[in-house]
Amino acid sequence: MPIPISVSDLPPVTWRRVQSNLKELRSRRPLPRDVLERLRQQLRLYHTYNSNAIEGNTLSLKETRLIIEQGITIGGKSVREHLEATNNAEAFDWIWESGRPGLRFDHAPLKKLHEMVTKGTLESPGEYRRQQVRIGGSAHLPPPPSEIVRRLDQLFKGLPAIREPVLRSICLHHRLASIHPFLDGNGRTARLAANLVLISAGYAPVVLRVEDRRRYYKCLDEADRGRYGPLSGFVLHAVDEGLAVFLSAVDPERALVPLRQLARGSAYSQEYLSLRARQGVLEAVKIGRTWYSSKHALARYAETVQPGTQAR
Repeated sequence: MPIPISVSDLPPVTWRRVQSNLKELRSRRPLPRDVLERLRQQLRLYHTYNSNAIEGNTLSLKETRLIIEQGITIGGKSVREHLEATNNAEAFDWIWESGRPGLRFDHAPLKKLHEMVTKGTLESPGEYRRQQVRIGGSAHLPPPPSEIVRRLDQLFKGLPAIREPVLRSICLHHRLASIHPFLDGNGRTARLAANLVLISAGYAPVVLRVEDRRRYYKCLDEADRGRYGPLSGFVLHAVDEGLAVFLSAVDPERALVPLRQLARGSAYSQEYLSLRARQGVLEAVKIGRTWYSSKHALARYAETVQPGTQAR
């Protein structure tokens, strides 16, 4: 099962930073239990909210937090939306605990993830669809039910040959979305499965933001046409952010602060740093509508630019 992209096709600046940060994270393991627990709760919340919102769930971030952390019922919201929140949070906890080196992804974890994601909202959670479906807003037509198992077998057989975990995660993510093996919950399941691959390889889990939904769907459409570059760059940026979040929790110099604060006393304006963050040149994390970075990232960026490259 060849994948039409290699490491050499990834954005080089971001890829080098990802590899450097992954090495740094591995050198700091095992992380303190309290740090890991804070990261789990933070990422579970952001992943659950964004992954559900991408699929149309109308719960806000605050409402999602109240449901999954305090068990509060939100007035005016459907039972289905509440279940989608608790289900996705439970599935995130499962991949967090299940990720381990050498994990082989196949039908069993795929069906388990889907069952957790859709229990109480679908008549047959964890079962492959038995009817033809279409993906709303996409020209791609998923294979008929009779082809699902064969297509998945090919996918699972070929995954181990993709040695780089980031590329393996991207391939699994796209192919599950493309095959669309279930009646509902395919996107949420695919994003969790992709994160399971990353966690098993020592990476931080990634969060794909609902604000980027249009770009995300466009990247998937491009991958349907055999052009994996846009999806790979999109996901790699999320991988970069995930590692930055982990390292910010264990290194004071990597503590994330708003770019407005970081720009004070530096040679760069907030607008310039925001531009470089969006370009992937400056290590940064977007939370809501605000970009965050760190003193460490700014110093590393300053070492790479030409003298006089300043913007005010």
